[in-house]
Amino acid sequence: MIAHAHSRIRLPSNGAAARRLRLPFSAWHLLLAPLALLFAVPLIWLTLSSVMTDAEINKFPPTLWPSGVHLDGYRFVLSNAKFPTWFVNSLIVSGTAVVSNLVFGTLGGYAFARMRFLGSRTMLVMMLATLVVPFQLTMIPTFIVMKWLGLIDTLGALIVPALVTPFAVFLMRQFFLSLPRELEEAAWIDGCSTLRVLWQIVLPLSRPALSTVAVLTFLTTWNDLTWPLIAINHDSTYTLQLGMTTFHGQHQTHWSAVMAGNVITVAPVLLAFLGAQKAFIESVAGSGLKG
Repeated sequence: MIAHAHSRIRLPSNGAAARRLRLPFSAWHLLLAPLALLFAVPLIWLTLSSVMTDAEINKFPPTLWPSGVHLDGYRFVLSNAKFPTWFVNSLIVSGTAVVSNLVFGTLGGYAFARMRFLGSRTMLVMMLATLVVPFQLTMIPTFIVMKWLGLIDTLGALIVPALVTPFAVFLMRQFFLSLPRELEEAAWIDGCSTLRVLWQIVLPLSRPALSTVAVLTFLTTWNDLTWPLIAINHDSTYTLQLGMTTFHGQHQTHWSAVMAGNVITVAPVLLAFLGAQKAFIESVAGSGLKG
């Protein structure tokens, strides 16, 4: 009977134990959620500081939570007559850079990915070599060229150097290499030109890469401070980043206005990234480092 009783006892299988221990989310979230919160701390602190008073911001030890919602900093920023102009200037420069990088990056990337011509590999290597050249080395030559073109102290001095970047060409090339060539060959057999194949077949499949180029170009151009600080002198052509430096006084700084201005400055970049987040991840996962 004892043996018969033991035969009726059934230990839970590994599958049943695994089902009981299965989490409603990926186990990686236990690691990624704290990391995401850690990276979000500066943004949270910036937002909270923007609704504090200057006294609370300057207090030591620092105040972790505002005593109330104080909008003096936002009123100061939005009442500044030049702030809307700076915002529009940044939009013009960043928007033009995004469009031009999408156009030239696509054309250049497709040429390097699908066309073979004399010196193509050498040109690609030379172009990629410019990525390791620091901006400090090209700053003076770029300034001389912009001065020769008569663009100093205009938005053109900010737009022309950013019309196309090696990174945009390289990223589009890598994505095009991941696409099957058979789709294009079938269109060529039907008599389509190269530009028509690029426009009607390749580009609709390249939305993840195009979104990535757009977001990264917008982020880089929007946040640029060094080059506008060199090329722009008059406050009517300031970008938003350059105009924000005027809120730092020689003897006193209106910190709530600085924080409020930074919140307004960060908002477009954050919205752009959130809007293209899915396409950004698809592009990184799909393009790789092939070729």
